[in-house]
Amino acid sequence: METLRTPDDRFADLPDFPYEPNYVEVGDGDGGRLRMAYVDEGPRHAETVLLLHGEPSWSFLYRHMIPVLLRAELRVVAPDLVGFGRSDKPVAREDYSYARHVGWLREALFDQLDLSAVTLVCQDWGGLLGLRLVGEHPDRFARVVVANTGLPTGDQRMSEAFLNWQRFSQESPEFEIGRIVSNGTAGELSPEVVAAYDAPFPDDRYKAGARVFPSLVPTRPDDPAAEANRAAWAVLRGFDRPFLTAFSDSDPITGGGERVFQKLVPGAQGMPHTTLAGGGHFLQEDVGPELARVVAGLITATPRP
Repeated sequence: METLRTPDDRFADLPDFPYEPNYVEVGDGDGGRLRMAYVDEGPRHAETVLLLHGEPSWSFLYRHMIPVLLRAELRVVAPDLVGFGRSDKPVAREDYSYARHVGWLREALFDQLDLSAVTLVCQDWGGLLGLRLVGEHPDRFARVVVANTGLPTGDQRMSEAFLNWQRFSQESPEFEIGRIVSNGTAGELSPEVVAAYDAPFPDDRYKAGARVFPSLVPTRPDDPAAEANRAAWAVLRGFDRPFLTAFSDSDPITGGGERVFQKLVPGAQGMPHTTLAGGGHFLQEDVGPELARVVAGLITATPRP
């Protein structure tokens, strides 16, 4: 498997993101190894909050949330998915699959870091991957917070906004990562922040993962990932640990998606679900501190035995 590694100098002087990267290696599924980067801040004995980003962002997305969580004396782990951020980037689109992404995360978080009693916070593809991990390893998770995400099986039609985005990702000759993130926020991002989202991708060769991700979302019942996602839903229908929805009010991609979790997940019953005003698809940019306070409040209100 041919891979690229973004030069470190691309990440110099990132605005409001002083955190040093940590690294683990995972099997690439093709006989080689991939380096995955992650932020790991806060006391190791504290409750662990796992922040999973989506497409086409990286752990930089959580920079407004990490300080709030650290002030609450929590441990924060925020990995960069393979193909994003400081993590290695396979060059060929066919090297990426939904199953491989789940496997890479599983190996990094559980086999390498041995995380347990995790509070998952997931948005966009962070939910598609994180909720699969909950479905396959429910005992590793103490709580779940879902924000602007879902776990599609291909049995329901996706929103027209998503289908348009999926077509754009595959057909557009230009794929400007920073601009894509900026278009998904309610507020305007500064040029420095847009540049930080572009930083992992010196040129188009680095963007295979970002390009292919939207096409991996199950939109048909016979999608390669559909059956595994149905199996994860079967577990979620019995998941009785605290499960909170915290969607934003201005996301055309996932708006209304919180209702299925509130209806089907036992742990969501009676929870103080919230809708965060003023947030676009990337609500971490628009209302990150508010979301972080929701997460910290959930942990305080639901102490583990």
